[in-house]
Amino acid sequence: MSEGGCLCGAVRYQTAGEPQAKALCHCLDCHKISGSTYSTNMIVPADGFSLTKGKPKLFPKTADSGQTITSFFCGDCGTTLWRETVTYGNTKIVKCGTLDGTRALEHVKPAVELFVKNRPSWVPALVDATQNEAS
Repeated sequence: MSEGGCLCGAVRYQTAGEPQAKALCHCLDCHKISGSTYSTNMIVPADGFSLTKGKPKLFPKTADSGQTITSFFCGDCGTTLWRETVTYGNTKIVKCGTLDGTRALEHVKPAVELFVKNRPSWVPALVDATQNEAS
């Protein structure tokens, strides 16, 4: 089981089971959401995800695919915790930087990079990860 939450602690979640996928995403949304060059994500089944504290705000928008993607974030500190879209079925796209503990990211090494066409030239490809031009 993994646990995580926002910067201020107002919104908390848990995940159970193994992630279905682990990915770095270089899409333009992830640039904005992370305030950086990419986001690190794990895709978990919705039935293994539970909100344990607080009520996030949400922001739906149309993704490049034409489908709606909804970001769930803390209304107090602004931390994006997860996203949802029909493109990935009944899952949650958890932002791995919100996981608890200093070693949490060791367990979510991405196997794929998405939207590498948007990766800055000074950010090297992740060794052994599949490189996808789009999603």
